[in-house]
Formats: sequence, C-alpha cells, structure tokens
Amino acid sequence: MSAFRGLRGWLGVRQRFEFMATATMTVAMMAVAGALLLIPEPVLPALAGPPSADVAPQADLAPADPQIAPLHKLMESYGPVVVRQVCSEDGRVSVVLGHARQRPDIEQLAGEVEPAVTAVTGLWGRGWARAAVLVVASGPAEFAALTHTTGAVSDQVAAASVSDPFPRGGRPTGQRVVFAADAGRRLGPDGLRDTLRHELTHVAARAVTVDGAPQWVLEGFAEYAAHRGEQRSFAQLAPSLLAAARAGQLPAELPSDAAFVPGPGTDAALAYEQGWSVNAFVADRFGEPALVDLYRRLATGPADAAAVDSAVRAALGIGASDLVAHWRDWIRARAQ
Repeated sequence: MSAFRGLRGWLGVRQRFEFMATATMTVAMMAVAGALLLIPEPVLPALAGPPSADVAPQADLAPADPQIAPLHKLMESYGPVVVRQVCSEDGRVSVVLGHARQRPDIEQLAGEVEPAVTAVTGLWGRGWARAAVLVVASGPAEFAALTHTTGAVSDQVAAASVSDPFPRGGRPTGQRVVFAADAGRRLGPDGLRDTLRHELTHVAARAVTVDGAPQWVLEGFAEYAAHRGEQRSFAQLAPSLLAAARAGQLPAELPSDAAFVPGPGTDAALAYEQGWSVNAFVADRFGEPALVDLYRRLATGPADAAAVDSAVRAALGIGASDLVAHWRDWIRARAQ
C-alpha cells in the first residue's frame, strides 16, 4: 500500500480525476497492481439488470463457488448480509454480497455483472469461470478482512481483485472483486461499471498472469476491456494524452511500471491513458486476437527490453521500436 501514501495531496492538484486504485491480491498478502485514474463522467441512472434473487439465509446460497459460505459468515460480523444471485442463460451463477447501506451499489452491480461477463468473454474468450463473485464492504475494516490486507487500507482504494494462491499453470480459486463502501458514490454509475469490467478482466486473465509483468500490458489491457465498445471519443478517454500530443509531446517509449504509481515526478493519469492507447492501437491495427496473444506472451512475468521485443515480434510481426513508432503516429492522427 506504500504506493498510495501522500496521494491525497497529489489528487488536490489533479482535481479533474477521480482516483480508483486496483489491486491484484492473494490470500494473506496484497500486491498493488497499479492505480487507475477514472475521468468523471456525467452521472446516469443505473440500468435495470437481469432477474436476480435477494437472499439472506446462508443455507439458500448457490453452491457454485465454495468461497460464498465463508464470505457470508465473515461478513455477518459486520452486519446483516444482503445477497443478490444473478443467473446467466447458460446456468452460471454470479453473486453480489453486501449490506443494506450499500444496497444501491449492490443493485447496480447485480444489473451490470452479466453484461460485464459477456463483454470480457467477448474479448478474452471462454476460458475462464464466466461468473463473478462481487463484494461491497461496509467500511475499511471489512474491506481489509475481505482482501486479507494487513495494516491500514487507503481511503482512496475503491476496488480490488483477490485470488487464492495457485501454482503456475493451475486454476485460480477464490477469485472475487471487493468494492469499498463508498465506491459507487465516488465513481458514479459509469465509473462503477467500467471498474467492474476492468477488474473482471484481471479475474479472467489471472490464470496466465504473473505478478511483475509490464504494467502497460496488465493495466492497459484491462482499461481497453473496460471501455471496449463504448461510444466515447479519444478526447474523452485520454484527455491528458491528447493535450500532450497537441503540445508536441508524443511518448518516446512504452510507459514504465514506475509511471503508473502516483507520486512526485510521475503522472499516473497519463500512464494509464498511454497504457489504454497502446492496447487500443494494437486492437485497431492488428485486431483483438493479436492483442490477446500479445497479452498472453507478456503477462508471464517481468520482461526486459529484449523479451518485450521478442513478444511483440511474435504477436504482431514487428519489433518493439516499430510498435512505438506506429503507436505515436496513431496518437498524432487523433490529435489533429
């Protein structure tokens, strides 16, 4: 959590951004995957979701995911638990848990989860659970308990994806997305929907993702998935990048991992926009199957320049330097 220290002062300078931190965690430890900066959008009414069941008794919970019962038991110590079950057309069950005070967020997430699963599957493919466990915490203490976090939880963290430890090549278990109590208020309906899709992309890709892989791949791909299919302009999705490009400041290289960490001397908002734009460019120029292939090749762990170049050549047929050059041209064309 050290990456979030001093963040409030940084946010005071960048008031046009709503900060949302995402994390990929395993039981008994928390590893910060990066900081996601969401540009505030006009608040729209939450869309009505598919039929779902409001369940309170633990005995009535769907047995599809073994983590549901222990989650329910843990959450009961923080107050009565509200549970929404959402059944897909193919019989898969997604579950949203929370408390009465978070009912608006619970209802929106219940309405958004099936479209989000469908959207993520449309990009990533069917090789994941295609169902979700979503939890809305009542406050920082419960958020920490649900994510097995030790120490203080930054009040700027709005959501985190969690997984049990699993061997490389194995199947992840215990995957869930935990939302902070005020996530809906801070992010708004559009931001909550985008955050859900961003985090579910991490869930879908977790089996092939190794911590330490380049952040422009991990976070940029999740950002691309979050906004995929939206009718938003380049200016709406990447205002900082657009402003820099119009000022003649095009990126000279792929964003470094350090650029994604908010703090003095970094512009995390710009890094996230660059990460999104690299992935959007690859999808636009080479197609989404090539983008997914690139992710799979680079998500295997830390990668030096030679490894990045090799993966880019294998997936796209060009070298990393050519990728940067073509990406710059793509940005320049949209800045005109």
